[in-house]
Amino acid sequence: MPNKVKYNLKNVHYAIATTGGYSTPVAMSGAVNLTLDPQGDDYIFYADGIRYFEYHTNNGYSGSLEMALVPEDFKTAILGEVSTGGKVFEIDDVQVVNFALGFQIDGDANDNLFWFYNCSASRPSVAGQTKEESIEVQTETVNISNSPDPRISIGGKHPTKVRNASTSTTTAGAWFSAVITS
Repeated sequence: MPNKVKYNLKNVHYAIATTGGYSTPVAMSGAVNLTLDPQGDDYIFYADGIRYFEYHTNNGYSGSLEMALVPEDFKTAILGEVSTGGKVFEIDDVQVVNFALGFQIDGDANDNLFWFYNCSASRPSVAGQTKEESIEVQTETVNISNSPDPRISIGGKHPTKVRNASTSTTTAGAWFSAVITS
């Protein structure tokens, strides 16, 4: 039975891109919100008074991942921060580290499981707010973009993401043990 609704972002993981694929996924707790919008162009050519030819490009996705706090291991492994002597330094001219982003969104009938390939991330903003009558949790957000992954080939094409079929019996544990590439 297919889902009627989806809710509850959880099981966010990242895996560093390697020459042959991806490293073992690492869990990131504290996911609050994720929005990834499609990127690409639509080309429509009209002839004979109709849509004669259409072409759609898939340039991946772009958006943001909001976390309670972006985990320190993500900041060092992906964003290039350096931890030494009890301090963490943000360094200039850091090489981009590509990664795969996996996550789960619950559904009323089935789990929605995803891997987005060839991702890059930006540094989160630094913000704070004074405590008033009650505590208001401050979150951190990283901007994420991805593009087709040239390391993976599905029928000669390069995918931007994979998701489980809505009727799949794939469990989250199996899905996040390794990045799904075939």
